[in-house]
Amino acid sequence: MTENDDFHKSEQSATQRNDSFQIATNLFLSFKYAGEGVGYAFRTQRNFRIHLIIGAIALSLSLYFKLSAVACSIISLTIALVLVLELLNTALEAVVDLTVGREFHQLAKIAKDCAAGAVLIAAIAALIIASALLLPYILDTLI
Repeated sequence: MTENDDFHKSEQSATQRNDSFQIATNLFLSFKYAGEGVGYAFRTQRNFRIHLIIGAIALSLSLYFKLSAVACSIISLTIALVLVLELLNTALEAVVDLTVGREFHQLAKIAKDCAAGAVLIAAIAALIIASALLLPYILDTLI
């Protein structure tokens, strides 16, 4: 088989891909697929919704107390980090479930637990950072 034949075969198989393995043919589709991923996480992942709500509260408080642009940026970045890790955790769980199926496997448990642990550590760090930046303003308001 020649190199040209290999190219044509791979080109034919690329046109026969099913829905689970589509390639975005333009920038709009790339954003559409990314939005579908975020939408899926929002609809199905309770922790994603919790992180999103807490993040919105932290950002709202930042704007209400007129924190500096740097402080707002730091809070925004920590919120984004938690949400990104939550999305990666969801993706990893889906891949592990696809690979292992309904059977228990110790390595699958380790992978899922470590991914969830990464989200937990990021969420704790985000909480500490937001508290350090917002707590003085909150306490001044209450006292």
